[in-house]
Amino acid sequence: MNNRIQELIEKATESIEVVNPDTGITHHREFFDKDKFAQLLIQDCCQAIQEWKKEPFPFDEDLAVELIHKNFGLELPPKNIKVIKI
Repeated sequence: MNNRIQELIEKATESIEVVNPDTGITHHREFFDKDKFAQLLIQDCCQAIQEWKKEPFPFDEDLAVELIHKNFGLELPPKNIKVIKI
């Protein structure tokens, strides 16, 4: 896997400072927004597929799978796995 997933995790994580009023000590908190991560992930996949419009050949589901996997630095699934159209 490449650094793209980590970049999306960082974009979906918010850091805040909380000051304890009794002690005056500042605490740093990080909150991971899973909904934001999901949105970013989907947007990134869609962008990978949009790159295809620049290609001179028609839409191909296998190529879509390949582009998304390549975008995230993942190995392609075995060929016996079919893309299911919804």
